[in-house]
Amino acid sequence: MGNTLTMRASDRDRQDAVDLLQGAVEDGRLTMNEYMDRMGRAYQAVTFADLAPLLADLPARESGAVRATGLVSAAGAAAAEAPASDGRTPQCRRAGFAGLPAILRVFWGIWFTAVSINVVVWLLVTVTSGQLAYPWPLWVAGPYGAALFAISAAVSQSRRHRRLLPTRRAGTPVVPAKS
Repeated sequence: MGNTLTMRASDRDRQDAVDLLQGAVEDGRLTMNEYMDRMGRAYQAVTFADLAPLLADLPARESGAVRATGLVSAAGAAAAEAPASDGRTPQCRRAGFAGLPAILRVFWGIWFTAVSINVVVWLLVTVTSGQLAYPWPLWVAGPYGAALFAISAAVSQSRRHRRLLPTRRAGTPVVPAKS
C-alpha cells in the first residue's frame, strides 16, 4: 500500500477522484464548500497520497471507477498524515455549472455578459427617454439562453448517465451481451 500512495497520479486518477467527490455531494455527504475545496486539491494532486485524504471519510461507490474505489480503500493509511483543511474555499464556480465542460462554462459567461450589456443599455434608454422602452433584450437572452440551456442539460444528463455505467478494467475483453 505504501508503494501505491507514492505513485504519481494521472489525469484520469484525478478525474475519478473528482467524480467520487461529486457523487458524495449528490448523496448529501459533502457540502458544496467542502466539494469545491476538495475538488481544487484533487486537480492539484501529484501522487495518490495527495488524493487519498480527500476520499478517506467517504464510502466507496459501486458505480465509481475501479482505480478510484481502490484509492478510497487505501485512503485510510494516508488520512492521519494529511494536513487539516482550514475550511476556507474560494467560491469560484456556482454549483450548477461545476459539472459542465469548460467550453460550456465559457459560452455561459459570454451569454451572461452579452445579456448584461443589453439590459444596461435598455435601462439607460428607458431612464433617459422617460418612457418604458420595448424590452428588446429578451430577444437576445431568450433564444440563445434556451439553446445553451438545452445543450447544457443534454451534456449534464449524458455525463450523469456515463458515470452510472459500470467501468471496465484495461486489458479485459469486451463480451457482447447475449440476446
